[in-house]
Amino acid sequence: MKYLRIAFIALLFYSSTNSSAQEIDLLLAGGNVIDPKNEINEVLDVAIKDGKIVQIGKNIKADNAKVTIDAKGLYVSPGIIDIHAHVFHGTVPNAYLSNSFSSLPPDGFTFRVGVTTIVDAGGAGWRNFRTFKDQTIDQSKTRVLGFLNIVGSGMSGGAYEQNMDDMNSKLTAMVAKQFKNDIVGIKLAHYSGPEWFPTEQAVEAGRLADVPVMVDFGGHEPELSLESLFMEKLRPGDIFTHCYGHVNGRIPIVNDDGKLEGFALKAQQRGIVFDVGHGGGSFRYDQAVPAIAQGLKPNSISTDLHTGSMNGGMKDMLNVMSKFLNLGLTLEEVIEASTWSPAQIIQREELGSLSEGGIADLAVFSIEEGAYGFVDVTKKRMSGDQKLVCELTIKDGKVVWDLNGISSEPFVK
Repeated sequence: MKYLRIAFIALLFYSSTNSSAQEIDLLLAGGNVIDPKNEINEVLDVAIKDGKIVQIGKNIKADNAKVTIDAKGLYVSPGIIDIHAHVFHGTVPNAYLSNSFSSLPPDGFTFRVGVTTIVDAGGAGWRNFRTFKDQTIDQSKTRVLGFLNIVGSGMSGGAYEQNMDDMNSKLTAMVAKQFKNDIVGIKLAHYSGPEWFPTEQAVEAGRLADVPVMVDFGGHEPELSLESLFMEKLRPGDIFTHCYGHVNGRIPIVNDDGKLEGFALKAQQRGIVFDVGHGGGSFRYDQAVPAIAQGLKPNSISTDLHTGSMNGGMKDMLNVMSKFLNLGLTLEEVIEASTWSPAQIIQREELGSLSEGGIADLAVFSIEEGAYGFVDVTKKRMSGDQKLVCELTIKDGKVVWDLNGISSEPFVK
C-alpha cells in the first residue's frame, strides 16, 4: 500500500510537471525587449499564456511552448498606443469625422504598424457616442477608445463645431462616466471664435468626469493666448495636440526667430502634455526641429489618422515614429512616447508595458538601414538612414499581424 501511495504521488507530480510543460501558448525568443515602464532594454524571452504575459527572462525553455517565434535581431515592445486618430467611420453625408467618410475603419490601419490600441479624438459627442460604440468600438479587433467631443453632435465640421449652445459640460461628463470603459477624455477642436467658453466647458467636463482634456487649438480670430491656455486654462495632465504645428489663428511654439517660446517648456514642466498629432496639416519641421533642439520633446507620438493624412506626409504610426528616430530621439524615447507614456496620459496603465501578469499586447520591429525620405505637412523632405518596420503584432496573446510569417511553420515541399 505504501508503494502504491508513493507511485500515485509520483504520477501526480509527473502529470503536474507535464502539464506545466504545456503552459506557454507562445514564446518570443531572443528579441531585444524594450519596456520603458519596467526599465528593460536587453535580449530576453517573453512567454505568453491565455492572453497574459506569464514570464520574461533569459533562456525560457522552448519545449514549454506551443508556438516559438525566433525574434533574434528584432526589437520587442509593448503594443503601440495611438492616442490621436479618427476612426468613427460611417456614411452620413457631410459629417466630416463623425460617422462619415473622412474617418477610417481602425483594423485596416493598426496591426500592420504595431498599434494594438487606438483612440478616436473627438469624432463623437454625447449625442452620438452610442452609435460610435455600437458601430466601431464593439465591432473592431483593435482596442478602440475615445475622447468625447465637448460638442454634443461630435466632430461634424463647419457650423456644428462652432455651436456653443451644444457645448454642455454636465451632459458630456455624464456620458463619459456612463461609458468609462470606452471614454478616456474630453476633446475640444476647431472652434474659431474669440471666446474661452468652449475651453472652459471642456475642462469642466474633464473635471466632472475625472479624465484629461485634449485640445486642438487654433483658428481663433483674434488669436487667443497660448500661454494663457497652458498656464491658466488647462490642468496638469491635459493634452495640447498638434504641438509642432503652425496654423492660422494660433501662436506657434517656435517664433519667427527660431526660438522656442519660454512658456512652452514651463508648461511641459507644469504637466501639460505635448502630443504630436501629425495629421495632414499639423507637423512642420521648422517647428519640430528647433523645439526638440531646445528641449521640448513630445510626451506622446500620435498620427491624427484620417483620409486627409493617410496618403500624405503622415502615412502611418511607424512613419511618424521613424521621423522622431531620425530627428535624434533614441529608440527608447520613441517607444516610450508611443507606449507607456500614452498609457499614463489616458489613465490606462494596464496597457503600454510588458509586465508579468499583464495584457499580452506586443509589437515586434526591425530597423532597416538605408536612404529614406520623410515628409512634413508643408511637403518638406528630411533624409534619414533608419526606418521602423513591424514584423509581428500580438494583441491579447494572439498573433494579429505577421509580415514575414515568422510565427508560422515552414512549408516543406
